[in-house]
Amino acid sequence: MIIPVILSGGAGTRLWPASRKGYPKPFLDFDGSGSLLQKTWLRVAQLADSQLPLIITNHDYYFQSREQLKQVSGKADFLLEPVGRNTAPAILAAAHYVKERYGAEAVMLVVAADHLINDQAGFARSVAAAANLAAHGKLVTFGIKPQFAHTGFGYIQAGEGIAGSEGCYLVTSFHEKPDIAKAERMLAEGGYFWNSGMFCCTTGQMLGEFAEHAGHVSEAVQQCWDASRADNEHWQMFALDKDSFGNCPDISVDYAVVEKSANVAMVGADFDWSDIGSWDAVAALGEQDLPDNVINIDSQDCYFQTGKRVVAAIGLENLVVVDTPDALLISRKDRAQDVKKVVDQLKAEGSVLHEVHNTMYRPWGSYTVLEEAAGYKIKRIEVKPGQSLSLQMHHHRSEHWIVVSGMAKVVNGDKEFLLGPNESTYIPAGHVHRLSNSGVIDLAIIEVQSGQYLEEDDIVRFEDHYGRQ
Repeated sequence: MIIPVILSGGAGTRLWPASRKGYPKPFLDFDGSGSLLQKTWLRVAQLADSQLPLIITNHDYYFQSREQLKQVSGKADFLLEPVGRNTAPAILAAAHYVKERYGAEAVMLVVAADHLINDQAGFARSVAAAANLAAHGKLVTFGIKPQFAHTGFGYIQAGEGIAGSEGCYLVTSFHEKPDIAKAERMLAEGGYFWNSGMFCCTTGQMLGEFAEHAGHVSEAVQQCWDASRADNEHWQMFALDKDSFGNCPDISVDYAVVEKSANVAMVGADFDWSDIGSWDAVAALGEQDLPDNVINIDSQDCYFQTGKRVVAAIGLENLVVVDTPDALLISRKDRAQDVKKVVDQLKAEGSVLHEVHNTMYRPWGSYTVLEEAAGYKIKRIEVKPGQSLSLQMHHHRSEHWIVVSGMAKVVNGDKEFLLGPNESTYIPAGHVHRLSNSGVIDLAIIEVQSGQYLEEDDIVRFEDHYGRQ
C-alpha cells in the first residue's frame, strides 16, 4: 500500500504578495482550476493502491486546508505542526504516524503541496517504479530532466542504471543550487537531474535511515512522538506536542539523511513538473489568458495577476505584475527570485505585510479589513452556515455590528437575539459577546471597531468550538 504524505507548511515568500504566512502558496489558485493543495490531493488520490493521504501542515492552516479539500470532495488525515521545523522532523514524524497506523512495510510517498504536475499518467508510472524500489529497501528520490541551466534547484547526479527498472538509477552525488556557470556545465555533461524534493520509501526504511545518519533528529522526534501519542485519541487530526516538537532540530531531510545515505536510488521522472517557486515559474506555465480587468496596449511577454482594480499596461515587456488590495509587485521576470529580498526588508521594518493579507481566513469564515486609522477599524466579516465565532471579550475596543446579508444570532452581554439585514447592535468594551450563523446561507456583517488599541491580540476567549486559546 502507498500512503501519500503531503507537505503543506511553507509560506512561499518568493510569491509575495499573493502568498503570505497567513495564506500561503498551497492555497493559491493561479488559473481558476483549483488551488495547488487541491490539485496535489487529486493527483495522489488517483494512484493505484493509494490510501487516505496524510497532510502535514501548521495547526493554523488546518481549517482552511480542510475547507479546500471539502470543495473537491476530498478527505485526508492531518498531522499538525505547532511550529515549523523544516522537512526532516516533519517527515520523520509522519514516518512514526504511518508505521503505527499501517505498519513498517507501508510505502510513504512524500510530495509537496505546492508543486504542479499535469501528466497524471506519467506521474503514476514514476510512482509505481519508485514504490517497487522502495519495497526492495531503497530510499527513492524523483529527478526531473533539466530543461535549461536553472540556478534555483539542487541537482542529482545519476549513476549506474538499475537492472530491470527502466529510467531508474543509483545516485552518485547531490549538488546544492549552483551558479550559472556550474549549471550550464552540468547541463552540457548530461546525467544530472533537478532535485524535485519528492521521496518514496517504506516507513521502516525511513526510520532506519534517520537512526543511522541523524541520530539527534531521530531522538528528538521520538520524544515528540511519545509525548504526542499520549495526548491524541484520533488519527484524523493528530497534533504534535508543542514543546518537544519545538526542540527538534531545524534541518531539511536532504541534509539530515538523503545526502548521507549510500542506499539512495532515483527515478528519472516521466512527467512534467514545476515547483511554482517564483513568479517567473508561474509565468512559464503557459500563455496567459489576460484577466478581464487588464487593459493591454502593446505590452509583450508579461504576466498579470490582479484583483478587482482595472490595470492598464502600456508598452511593457518581460514583466510580472501582481496586484493585491494592499501591495503591488512589479518585477522583471529575470529578477523574480529577488522578491524574497522584499519580504526580508518588510520583516526588518516590522511591517505585517509579509505575513497577512487584508482578508484573513478563520475556521468560521473570513474577515476583510476595509479601512483603518488611529482610533478605528472597519471590517467585513463573513460567517459560514452553522459556524460561530468564539464567546469573547475585548478590553480596549467597542464594536458596532451591521448585518448586510443572512441572519445573525448574537450574544451581547446577558442578551441573546437575532439580527437581519440592515439591523445592528453595539457592543461596549468589556462586554462578553458572540456572533453565530445558524442559517443555511452565508452571513455577512460590517464591523466598526473603536478604541485606542485595535490589534487582534486584544481578545479573551471564554468558549471556542475550534480549540483556540
